[in-house]
Amino acid sequence: MSLILTNTEITKLEAIIQNQLLAAGAEHVIIVDICGNLIVERGSMQMDDIFSLAAVSAANFAATAEIARLIGEEDFTLMFHKGDTRNIHFSRLGKDFIIVTLFNDNVSLGLIRLNLAKVLQQLEPILNGAEGRHRWPL
Repeated sequence: MSLILTNTEITKLEAIIQNQLLAAGAEHVIIVDICGNLIVERGSMQMDDIFSLAAVSAANFAATAEIARLIGEEDFTLMFHKGDTRNIHFSRLGKDFIIVTLFNDNVSLGLIRLNLAKVLQQLEPILNGAEGRHRWPL
């Protein structure tokens, strides 16, 4: 898959993340492709190695997809991990992307999921449109 995003498209992605997730209390949000490449990052958390987080997040999602297959499901579209103070929510974004939302215990999972439903509807046309317009054989 080849993906080229214009500055306008990146600005739209970042604005949606800022206005819908970060404004609702999420600490950090990243969008990765299914290969683990970082597409967009926004938030207030200091990340020492965001690229490793992106790669491991994609691998985690791929492993979970295999678990789904083993139990007769086609796929799982979201995952959630709860920590002592921080939580992480993964959601499939279209066929080729994953949105990873990090938030603390002061924010409810329900609020994150509610806002993510809106965000997914807004982000998918941007990413899928960009991929379709700029795809070429490699």
